[in-house]
This record gives sequence, C-alpha cells and structure tokens, in this order.
Amino acid sequence: MKYKKELNAAIEAGKIARDIVLKIYESDFDVEIKDDNSPVTLADKMADKAMREYLGPLFPDCAFLTEESDDDLSRLTTDYVWIIDPVDGTKDFIHRDGEFTVCIALTYKGEVVVGVIVVPVLNEIYYATKGGGAYELFADGSTKKLSVNDKTSNLTATGSRHHLKPADNEYIEKHKDLISNVITYGSTLKAIKIAKGEIELFYRSGPGTKEWDIAAADIIVTEAGGIFIGPDGKKFTYNKADIHNRNGYLIVNRKENIRL
Repeated sequence: MKYKKELNAAIEAGKIARDIVLKIYESDFDVEIKDDNSPVTLADKMADKAMREYLGPLFPDCAFLTEESDDDLSRLTTDYVWIIDPVDGTKDFIHRDGEFTVCIALTYKGEVVVGVIVVPVLNEIYYATKGGGAYELFADGSTKKLSVNDKTSNLTATGSRHHLKPADNEYIEKHKDLISNVITYGSTLKAIKIAKGEIELFYRSGPGTKEWDIAAADIIVTEAGGIFIGPDGKKFTYNKADIHNRNGYLIVNRKENIRL
C-alpha cells in the first residue's frame, strides 16, 4: 500500500490525541475565546502539540498546517503538508454531546493522499489513502470498507448541529423534491455518515470553515465513492496561502444528486 508508513503514523497520532482529549473531556475544563470568536480548550492545544511532536521527527520533510499552531508559510514551498484539526467540533466538545473528532490529513502538492478521522467518545477510527479506498479500523485491527449508498431519491440530508445557517435551510427547502429527511450531526461525523452509506447529502453554505475542517473528510468521502466539491462544482486543493473555505461545500453520495 502506498503511504502505508504515513497512514500508520497518522492513526497513531490520532490515538495519542484521542487519549489526551478524552482525559480533558472528563475533567472540569475551561473555555477560551480566540480572536476569531471561536472557542478553544486545553484539549485543542495539547492534542495539536502532541501530534506535531509525534509526526514531526518521523517526517522531517513534511510541513504542518494545524488549527492551534502559528501558520509557517514556508509550507507553501513544501510538497508534503500535514493538515490537522485536533478537535473538530469544539462546540460539541464543550456541550459534551460526544460528536467531536480528531482530523489528520496529509497532502501532496495540494491533494490529500492520507486522511484519518478519530471519534474519541465512540472509540472509532476511519481512514483513507489515495486510490486505496476508505475503511473503518476496529480495535482488534480488523477493517471494514466504507461505501456510500446508491440512493437517488428520498435522500436523508444532514445539517450542522451548532453552525446551521439560514442558507443551509434554504438549500434543503429548495430541493425538497430530492430530500425527504434531515438529521443534524456535529463535526466531520456528517461526512463519515455519508461515507458509511447511512445518509446521502450535506450542504454547507458560505464561509466559516478552513482547510483543516475538510481535508481528512474529503479523501474519506471520495475514496468511499462519494463526491466532495465546492459550489463551483470543482474539487478542493489544499495547502493554499488563503486557508479559508469562503464559499461552502457539498457532499453527496452520487453525482446524480449534485444540486448547486
């Protein structure tokens, strides 16, 4: 398998972060507000630092783009870049609803080649490599291949539990001929649910996410047979100077269900 070493390291980094995050999750933690008005906890900071310290020595030629570290723009001239969100769904973490994840992606020249998503509370691990498929990894080392379903009508869409916007609801209303049910989830669990074939569509309007919010989810959905695109219908590229995703994105199970 190509990128086997990188994948195994990303999984181990995810486990390290999981253990740190869960320990703090079960404690009486404080919440800070960052300059962009988003919340952050000690779990975000410690997990971010631990993953960088683990992966850095193993892959000295790889740069980092992570949510809780300073952005070193030398990454723009580096082929391989780790893109990490130590706690995706910090609001879910704060509300203790369990729907937060650890997201780790490795990009090569702007394309995601490895993606790992860990769901700490459920002790679930999902991963994908470019051209290698997407899988769930179980505690005993066994795996199960992920695959989107083939529904093209009566779709179940998902919405963001803590970031739902009027435009998101408007999209669902506009496409009621296609969508018959809506379930809300937190963090990248929405993408995982689509990759597992449990639901079919997620539309996120406008700004509010950055590269670390979507990179790992992108490859897992894509390798499971789904589609992860911007509102222009194009695939995302990563490790850009501007890391903001300003126009939203669409995740669907099949191309027949693309509505932009």
